[in-house]
Amino acid sequence: MKKHNFSAGPCILPQEVIKKSAEAVLNFNNSNLSLIEISHRSKDFVAVMDNACALALEHLNLQNKGYKALFLQGGASTQFLMAAYNLLEKKAAYLNTGTWSSKALKEAKLFGEVIEVASSKDKNFNYIPKNFNIPSDIDYFHCTSNNTIFGTQINSFPEVNAPLVCDMSSDIFSRELDFSKFDLIYAGAQKNMGPAGTTLVVVKEEILGKVSRNIPSMLDYKIHINSESMFNTPSVFAVYVSMLTLDWLKNLGGISAIEKINNKKADTIYTEIDRNPLFKGFAQKEDRSKMNATFTLVEGANQELFDGLWKAAGISGINGHRSVGGYRASMYNALPLESVQVLVEVMKEFERKS
Repeated sequence: MKKHNFSAGPCILPQEVIKKSAEAVLNFNNSNLSLIEISHRSKDFVAVMDNACALALEHLNLQNKGYKALFLQGGASTQFLMAAYNLLEKKAAYLNTGTWSSKALKEAKLFGEVIEVASSKDKNFNYIPKNFNIPSDIDYFHCTSNNTIFGTQINSFPEVNAPLVCDMSSDIFSRELDFSKFDLIYAGAQKNMGPAGTTLVVVKEEILGKVSRNIPSMLDYKIHINSESMFNTPSVFAVYVSMLTLDWLKNLGGISAIEKINNKKADTIYTEIDRNPLFKGFAQKEDRSKMNATFTLVEGANQELFDGLWKAAGISGINGHRSVGGYRASMYNALPLESVQVLVEVMKEFERKS
C-alpha cells in the first residue's frame, strides 16, 4: 500500500532523491566506493559541497550579494547559541512564537541582554504577535518563520535597523520571500531539505567580527566560511541528499513553482477543516502555517473511528505534538497534493460514518 507521509521531521523526501542517494551509498559516481566511505576532502565530495552551497544561494537569490552558505552540524538547536555567540555584544531582541523560539531566546541569554519584544504564549502560541515595538539599540532581531508544533507562520517580517536573524528550519525553500532582508538564516535539513545530520546556514559576511568575545573555533562562522564547511568532517550523506533535493527543486521550477503547489495543499486541507463540523483548527486563521496544519476533533467525536480510517488509508505521521494534541498534517515540499487529497477524503468519510 502507498504510504502518505505527513511526518513533521525527519520528513518526506522526493522519491527520486531517495533512489539516487541509495545508489550512491552502494556506488558513488561509478567509483565502486560508497558515498559514506569516501574522504570528505576527495574531489568528488568537495564538488558535492560546492554544488549544495551554490544551489542554496541560487534558490534564495543571494548569489554575489555578500552571503555565504554553510552546511554545519548540531541542528538548529546549536544555531540558537551560535548566532548569539557570533552576534550578541550587548542586547538582542527576540519574537517568541513557540517552543523553538523560546529555546533560542533561552540560549541567547547566556551571552547578553535579551528583550522579548512580543510573545503568543498567552494563547498557547496559536497566533503570531503583531504591532510590537523593536528597540533601536540592538545587535540583532531574531524570529522563527514557521512553528511546526503549533502550526503558525509569519506572513510579514518586520523592518529593523539591525541584522535580521531567522530560524527557517521548517519552511525554507517553500515560498518566495525577499531573502536579502535577512542577514542570517539557519535551517535544520530534516524539515524540508534532506535527512537529519546537517544544518544550512546562510550568513551575510559583513555582520561578522563585531563582537569582542573570543569565539570557540567550532562555533565561529568566520572559521567555517574560511574552511568552506570543511573545518571538521561534515555530514557527508546528509549534505549529498540535501544537494539532490535542491537540484530536484530546481528542476521543478524553483521556489516559485513549489509555492503554488504548497498553496494548493494548504487550501485543500484548511477548506476541509473549516467545512467539516467534526474538526476545528488550532491556529488562528490569519496565521495558519502552509507547512504544518494543526487541528483537533470536536468534543464527542469518535477518535477511535477516525484513527482507524486514516491508518487504513496508508496515512502516517499525523499525530499532533503533545503540547497541542489532536493532529498535525505536515505538508513539506516533497509531499504530493495527492496525499493531502487522500487525507481530506478520509475526513469526509469520517463525517459520513459518524
